[in-house]
Amino acid sequence: MKTMERLPCPGLSRRGLLRLAANGFGAMAAHALLGGGGATVRALPGHERARARSVIFLFMEGAVSQVDSFDYKPLLERHHGRNPREVMGRLEKTQFENIGTVFKSPWAFRQRGESGLWISDLFPHMAQCADELCVIRSMTSGFPEHTSANYFLHSGLGLQGRPSMGAWVAYGLGSENHDMPGYVVLNGGQIPSGGIDCFGNGFLPATCQASMLNAHGTPLANIAPREAVAGLQDAKRRLASRLDRLAMEVDGTDAALEGALANAELASRMQASVPSLLEIEGEGEATRRLYGLDSANPHTRTYGRQCLLARRLVERGVRFVELTIPMVDGYQRWDAHGNIAHNHGMNARAIDQPVAALLRDLRRRGLLEQTLVVWAGEFGRTPFAQGSDGRDHNEHGFSVWMAGGGVRPGMAYGATDDWGYRAVENRLEMHDLHATILHLLGIDHTRLTFRFGGRDIRLTDVHGNVIHPVLSRG
Repeated sequence: MKTMERLPCPGLSRRGLLRLAANGFGAMAAHALLGGGGATVRALPGHERARARSVIFLFMEGAVSQVDSFDYKPLLERHHGRNPREVMGRLEKTQFENIGTVFKSPWAFRQRGESGLWISDLFPHMAQCADELCVIRSMTSGFPEHTSANYFLHSGLGLQGRPSMGAWVAYGLGSENHDMPGYVVLNGGQIPSGGIDCFGNGFLPATCQASMLNAHGTPLANIAPREAVAGLQDAKRRLASRLDRLAMEVDGTDAALEGALANAELASRMQASVPSLLEIEGEGEATRRLYGLDSANPHTRTYGRQCLLARRLVERGVRFVELTIPMVDGYQRWDAHGNIAHNHGMNARAIDQPVAALLRDLRRRGLLEQTLVVWAGEFGRTPFAQGSDGRDHNEHGFSVWMAGGGVRPGMAYGATDDWGYRAVENRLEMHDLHATILHLLGIDHTRLTFRFGGRDIRLTDVHGNVIHPVLSRG
């Protein structure tokens, strides 16, 4: 029997080389797909025509009340204080089963802009941008509890561990900036229910997970090298990389280790790019004032900084930017089980001016057409009171909106019933929203898959339809 010929590299057979090389070829393809080496993937072959380049997701965790914001229901005023079972009929089980009377909004509604969209006085600044908004009034969720609903909104499944939509976007399109990740979360002070798994990569490559930046203070751990000797950090990184690669040459490639290597290289580049990103002093006084950075309200300043940084990130080619909300005077999110006037009023004062500023700033810079802005919470709230002056969770019908990035401006789509309780016209699910976001980025949601657990899994699972009526005709 002929002795197997070995290559000069000790301990590596020809068969071993082919095995390693095959994996390496796959890694090269994945590297290009994920935007490695500065590569840009604007549209995947055979997918859709991309209308948006990036997404800014304004996550309103805790659930904004649709009947106090974007879904005007005059019957609530007419029947305020009545028993909801007598005037509304059958009620669904609520989270806390503390059902009070029909509860009118503490804020007046008005028709805004040339489009005539109904928006309440809760959001006076956003109301001035009515003609930019595409309001969806018939969204539903499959979960009435924050943690599961947050997972559902982010990943399409109400359980922990699936990749978030930001991770799917990073997997499909990578980043246009070699020095920044494809998916960034700007943290304003509150990690949502469900924790950082809301932003996780799940079974997708580790390079797809979110990089979290703090809006204030130190933006990222170890953003500045801790070594006192110049060049020592780079030497350590090169040594660690060499040792890891030697291990893979012997034992074969490992996806987790390859991801760690890629993330270490990216982290090194981010040490140079993130500090310049955060230098907003050069933006000019007018821009800083627009975002509310001069506001007497510290929470407006916090969210204003987040929105300004979001604009700077999409300018730099980051594909998916998500913003969490500030911790407003100890209030946990928009979760107004009592005293909704104070809870929603305080949270609105934090985010209203910055969100409107973001839309205006993107528009004037020519970026809104290629940036999809999504404003959404995990579910809505009941049209009847919890106790005397709060509202309970309501997954049966609520409002979200989109702007820019290929959606029709100045319109409302879908409807809830006369009470703002259940979606009754063009009822939508989270999978439909996900399918539409991917479509606007040029991705067919049925074809962006990853093989895991014996089957091809996608963000929309086996569900979801693109919401074609909300797409612009351009």
